[in-house]
Amino acid sequence: MKISVGLYGTNAHQIALAMIQGFNKHYTLFRQTSREAKTRFEAADWLGVHKAVKERIRFYDDRVDECVERLRHEFDAASIDDATWQQIKLLYIGLLLNHKQPELAETFFNSVTTKILHRNYFHNDFIFVRPTISTENLEGDDTQTYRSYYAKEEGLRGAIHEIIADFTWQRPFADLERDIEHIYHAVHRFLNGMPRREVNFQIQVLASAFYRNKAAYIIGKAINGASEYPFAIPVLHDDAGRLYVDTILLDAWRIGLLFSLSRAYFMVDMEVPSGYVQFLRSIMPAKPRSEIYIMLGLGKQGKTMFFRDFIYHLHHSEDQFIMAPGIRGLVMLVFTLPSYPYVFKIIKDVFGSSKEMDQATVKRKFMMVKQVDRVGRMADTLEFSNVMFPLKRFDDEVLDELRRLAPSKFEIDGDQLIIKHLYIERRMEPLNIHLDRMDKSNNVEGLEHAIKEYGSAIRELAQANIFPGDMLWKNFGITRFGRVVFYDYDEIEYMTDIHFRKIPPAPDFETEMSGEVWYPVHRGDVFPEEFATFLLGSPMVRKLFLKHHKDLLSPTFWQEAQAKIRSGHVEDFFPYPQELRFANIPLPDQ
Repeated sequence: MKISVGLYGTNAHQIALAMIQGFNKHYTLFRQTSREAKTRFEAADWLGVHKAVKERIRFYDDRVDECVERLRHEFDAASIDDATWQQIKLLYIGLLLNHKQPELAETFFNSVTTKILHRNYFHNDFIFVRPTISTENLEGDDTQTYRSYYAKEEGLRGAIHEIIADFTWQRPFADLERDIEHIYHAVHRFLNGMPRREVNFQIQVLASAFYRNKAAYIIGKAINGASEYPFAIPVLHDDAGRLYVDTILLDAWRIGLLFSLSRAYFMVDMEVPSGYVQFLRSIMPAKPRSEIYIMLGLGKQGKTMFFRDFIYHLHHSEDQFIMAPGIRGLVMLVFTLPSYPYVFKIIKDVFGSSKEMDQATVKRKFMMVKQVDRVGRMADTLEFSNVMFPLKRFDDEVLDELRRLAPSKFEIDGDQLIIKHLYIERRMEPLNIHLDRMDKSNNVEGLEHAIKEYGSAIRELAQANIFPGDMLWKNFGITRFGRVVFYDYDEIEYMTDIHFRKIPPAPDFETEMSGEVWYPVHRGDVFPEEFATFLLGSPMVRKLFLKHHKDLLSPTFWQEAQAKIRSGHVEDFFPYPQELRFANIPLPDQ
């Protein structure tokens, strides 16, 4: 269908305008709070940082609901016929031709439309199943995606100084010349000396810093001949409130870990987000675009791209969905596709008898995970509704489990299985399976590493105001980088909502040996001394845990962590090893 000039000014045109206005309002607010991240960083307003991240989560859904309500109120959206919907989409495309965020606006159109239309309309005639507007080589009107620097008379040190100065942070650096020397020598060590400078040598740096928690990250790459060298530079506050460079990350895989979905999302001021994604992909080619969009705070776009990739994978694979390996949970039904590195989670209709909660509570817990600082210790999840899968790709066990445990969560329509509500997250090896494998192979070093990581995960979550609740090994996984991550959220609570108690002494020996509880227990009470009973049955595991994390079995650790949180203290968490920090690396002349 061609767009007729006569469509402009029609009802379809007015609806298309209303939808682009809805998106533009959303992105204006999104960009405003992202731009304010610089001010929060300069003010050391760490509690404000967490508050802004939490509030930004709601921005998208609020604007979508607002736009849907407008269409229903002003245009009686439910009565719009098919031909008009197709005209609306074509007119909307016309409004995107010179837009700076066309891919995000297409997704916003989908979000609004799918709240109004039946799923039978979820194809490319009515929504953007396939992207229409190219985002290649988009340029901003008021900002560049990246700035280029050259080593002039001042050499590489001068270029580094200029890069840092261009971020115009209002706080002074404690010793910028020292930091520049650290950067210079770190690059020298990494490259085993400085290579000959080619005629095309330049350093490209993304124009906005990446703000998260208490750090600002400078992200860029150096280009020299045919070689490219990515880097990330974290800038922090010292105890006196002055700025300093903490380290420089030069391995692409380490930079990739900054963008792990087990961490909080960045705040970045982007006029052209696709330009940032394209640049980041050039330094992290193995990182899916979907994950980069998510880590930039553009979760809905990440979900859209994830699902397009997933559909593509289904078309080019033949294996079946199977139940995920590991101990079956009491709340979630979990299946996976062996050829795809994700698991799919559905809230069961009926929970195990020991679970005192409802489905709304479980959903709130999953939302809570998105709103907090995950400190690299909690897996992020993608939430979907009314997802269509090819029925033939499910093995009989998964279908039987769905019918038995979650019959209200799915329906079958012809050759499609439609899941009404679904969470998707990265697949990891369950920690209990990993420990068993280490034990059977007599890999004491691997066993110790996993147990040390497990305790560190619990410790860091507590310091970030998260109490995991159910700390059984099966609720944690181990990543391909050997990092232990928590992924079972139905019992998580804020640390400040828990009452950590010491078990009082028994009144007599008979009572102590009876196995009965002799002290009152109230909702929210936790007795850390009991953790050992449930977690440390194996003598070897017990020995290794006590070696590294004995303090977790006492209420003192937990109470002290609570006191710090309540006082407004925000803990430092470093997404790189301590040995890489410049504070731990003397300069050559020292």
